[in-house]
Amino acid sequence: MDEEIEIINTNTRVEKFKNFLISNRKQLITLLLIIVLLLISFFGYQEFNKRSKEKLANKFNQIVTNFENGKKQNINNNLIEVIKTKNKTYSPLAFFFLLDNDLISSNQEINSYFDFLINEISLDKEIKNLTIYKKGLFNSDFVDENQLLDILNPVIKSESIWKPQAMYLMAEFYLAKNQKQKSKDFFEQVMIIENVSPKIKLEVQRRLRSEFGE
Repeated sequence: MDEEIEIINTNTRVEKFKNFLISNRKQLITLLLIIVLLLISFFGYQEFNKRSKEKLANKFNQIVTNFENGKKQNINNNLIEVIKTKNKTYSPLAFFFLLDNDLISSNQEINSYFDFLINEISLDKEIKNLTIYKKGLFNSDFVDENQLLDILNPVIKSESIWKPQAMYLMAEFYLAKNQKQKSKDFFEQVMIIENVSPKIKLEVQRRLRSEFGE
């Protein structure tokens, strides 16, 4: 008897499910099509991104190879095109290549690209901090104390791996301006940063001995 009741209940559930499918056939087909389209779009987008990044990597590597082989025609324009893609890897690489090889002479133009990288691209955290530090380093010969602090403070007031370098730069800046107490303060702050690299620590110790007799 129990088995017969179970069979009846099972048949009833199956029948209800069939009726549900029949009654909602259009909606279910539409939902299935939407899911399929979303999956195609997702994987298509992933593949597009992958191919775009590979294409950009090849373009950047070719620019560098051409430069090293003396083929420098349109080098700046090609690198600027890479910068403007807003790629978080190759945009900073292209700009640093321009900067490190003195391919741009205008300070204003250089700073505009610094600001573009910092403000317009979703850079990885420490790449952004490195870019801020490099902006400070580049401008340290042209700006006053407050301007340099404005540039570097986002790094100085953080726990970035570039914090010691930024503070060391400020110490050297003040030393060059003969503001020795401010310089000493920054050197000493570098010394108490946790996990500061041995190389920087040794250099700070050397500067404290030579400049302040410590």
